[in-house]
Amino acid sequence: MSHTPTDLPVILLYNLDRTWPPADVDEILNLTQTLATGLTTVGHPTQAICLEEDNLERAMSGCDPAWQIVFNWCEEVPGIPRSGHLVARELERLGFIFTGAGSRALAFSHDKPAVKACFHKRAIPTPCWQVYESIGSLDWDCFPAIVKPAHEHCSFGITHEAVVHNRQELSRRVAQVIETFHQPVLVEDFIDGREFHVSVMGNGRLKVLPIAEMDFSAIREDHGRLCTYDSKFAPASADYQMIQLRLPAALSVEEKLKLEEIAIAAYRATDCRDYARLDIRQRNGTFYVLDVNPNADISPDTSVALSAELAGYSFGQFGSLLINLAAHRHPAFASRKKEHAQPAPVMTPA
Repeated sequence: MSHTPTDLPVILLYNLDRTWPPADVDEILNLTQTLATGLTTVGHPTQAICLEEDNLERAMSGCDPAWQIVFNWCEEVPGIPRSGHLVARELERLGFIFTGAGSRALAFSHDKPAVKACFHKRAIPTPCWQVYESIGSLDWDCFPAIVKPAHEHCSFGITHEAVVHNRQELSRRVAQVIETFHQPVLVEDFIDGREFHVSVMGNGRLKVLPIAEMDFSAIREDHGRLCTYDSKFAPASADYQMIQLRLPAALSVEEKLKLEEIAIAAYRATDCRDYARLDIRQRNGTFYVLDVNPNADISPDTSVALSAELAGYSFGQFGSLLINLAAHRHPAFASRKKEHAQPAPVMTPA
């Protein structure tokens, strides 16, 4: 069967937990329908499949890995926190080719201390850090600092209280995080500077989409100048409303090139695939990688999707680019010319 880049058959896999609040369920269903419509409009025959239980094999029972590509829109196995890598591992076991990072890279990205060590080994700038499992071992003396759960994503555990200014605040916050999340804490030097979200896509030949900046200029206190959980998921919150997205970020040519170089180095070091978002801050001319987000959220209002739109891609076209990157790994579709499976050069408007 012959396929062009835009008619590759797609399984849009997403997860849903019926115990979620009705508004969250509706949001997921609406976002999934938006993506499915976008892919169909581009030309991809698209079948949406919902994972609602811990049995991906049963959910995928009517699908054929020999002629379908999975768009992995699945954040986790329902009811199992931090389990996105388990979805990818099961897809690998079943023989499906899917968009985004593989299971090992997804699992690795949740181990923040290991990611930091990886950056340090490769001389990729990242804030100095230490891991603690109890307040009895605290020997940190660099302030302000930020305290994070060591194995979370999506800013879970990040509030204004995460930024501490002395040993007393540090001890109290470390104890709170350990008690709440039942895991070690990561304490970092708090980089109080400009923050950028850098979206990278590709395999081998990489492209950086227009760079976004999270503008904290409306916030006076240093403990408010960070991306908290509320700033991402609570539209009614002050954090969400006061932090502005600037796209494209105002950067000199030299700054832009350096930022892209560091983002690409972090992308490669953590075995990202197809696409990822790197969170990076600048202080005194140095760019520090805070976090790597393989399989980052690409909902229409996110910095990734908005960066792709600024680069000239509709939501459906951007999704199609990711599908074609995955198709390079599929035995039935990989024989197509490589230029069809790679994104066209991204031109950042002046």
